Amino acid sequence: QVQLVESGGGLVQAGDSLRLSCTISGRTFGSYTMGWFRQAPGKEREFVGGSDWNGIIYYEDSVKGRFTISRDRAKDTMYLQMDSLKPEDTAVYYCAEGAFVSTDLSNARDYDAWGRGTQVTVSS
Repeated sequence: QVQLVESGGGLVQAGDSLRLSCTISGRTFGSYTMGWFRQAPGKEREFVGGSDWNGIIYYEDSVKGRFTISRDRAKDTMYLQMDSLKPEDTAVYYCAEGAFVSTDLSNARDYDAWGRGTQVTVSS
């Protein structure tokens, strides 16, 4: 059974940085797509960015230039480096994994497994 565990969330001030990690276990072979999503209170879950099965990185427009996704396949870990954080980045951040091939990583229903999320709070 595939399991994902996020870590690295916390409370920071506007302009600060955080790095989230997502470690996957239980997948023994094959390439797969991984994504970061977030959900703020009262809002729908939204795509932040992700890495497709070839390692190509995609970002949602509002985080381009501030967030950086990287992936260490040897450690089965994906990272989300978040710089210049804004109060509107406050949300629970989730990582997800799916065995699909697409250039559109933004549809949450394409993913097969999800972590429990980590809270990121940015104060003004």
